[in-house]
Amino acid sequence: MISLFDYLDYRDFLKEFYESKKKESPFFSLRYMSGKVGMDPGNIVKVFQGKRHLSKRLLEGFINLCDFKAKEAKYFRALVAFGKAKKENEVKRLYEELISLKDVQSLKLRATQYEFYKKWYYTAIAALLNFYEFKGDYKSLANQLTPPITVKQAKEGIRLLEKLRIVKKNDDGIYSLTNNFLTTGNEWHSIAIRKFQEETTRLALESFKSQSPKERNMSTLSISISEEDLDKINELTKEYRKSILKLVDETENPNRAYQLNIQLFPLTKAKGTGHDKA
Repeated sequence: MISLFDYLDYRDFLKEFYESKKKESPFFSLRYMSGKVGMDPGNIVKVFQGKRHLSKRLLEGFINLCDFKAKEAKYFRALVAFGKAKKENEVKRLYEELISLKDVQSLKLRATQYEFYKKWYYTAIAALLNFYEFKGDYKSLANQLTPPITVKQAKEGIRLLEKLRIVKKNDDGIYSLTNNFLTTGNEWHSIAIRKFQEETTRLALESFKSQSPKERNMSTLSISISEEDLDKINELTKEYRKSILKLVDETENPNRAYQLNIQLFPLTKAKGTGHDKA
C-alpha cells in the first residue's frame, strides 16, 4: 500500500493512488474519480502529468477521496502548497514543514539528502574520490576542485560523506566510495536541490571565463514545440541520462570529475494565454 509520506510531489502520489485503486476495483475510473472530486477527467489527467495544480476549491474533495486522517490531510495540504510555491523562502518553509510531519526514519533520510545537496562541492568531492587517492591531505584535495575550495570546506565535505556512508576510510588510510550515492529521484523541488542547481549553473558560467573550449561542451537551442513534444523531450532526456550513466559506470580509468547540467525552460507563455498556467 502506498504511503503519502513517501512523496514530495502530490501529483505523483495522486497518479499512483489512482493506479493502485484501479487495480483493486475496476469501477474506480477517471469518471468515478471526477464525480467524487468535482473535476473534469481530462484535467485530472493533466494533474497526473504535472501540467496542472489543484485549486483550493478541489483540495478537500481529494482529501475525502483518499480518506486521509488528520495528519495525512495536513501533510497533503502542505504538499500541494509546496508544489505551487515559487518564492525561495516559501519553498524552504514548506519543505521544512513537510519533513517535520514525516516519521523519524523518513525525517533522517530527508534531512541528510537536504544537507548533501546544499553545497556543490560535496558531490564534486564524491566524484573526485572515484579516481583520486585521498589519504587525509585536505589542502591537496581542496586544490583538486575547480574552482578550488578551502581546507575547512574539504574537511566538511569528507565528514558529511562519511556520515552518509558515501565514502569510507579503508585499512590502508585511503578514502573510497561505497557506491551508496543518494539520489533525488523526482524530488528535485526541495530547496536544497534547487540551491544545488543554482550553484552548478553558476559554475557553468564561470567555466566560460576559466576553462578553454576544448575542456567543455556547451550548446544552446531555441525551439518551438507543443506540450506533447515536451513530454517526448523529457523522455528522451531520461534516456540520454541513462546512456551517460551507463557509460560512466563502464569507465575503467576515470581521471577527471565533470558536472553535466541539462536545462530546458520556457522563453514565452503558451499560445492563446495571457497569463501563466495554474
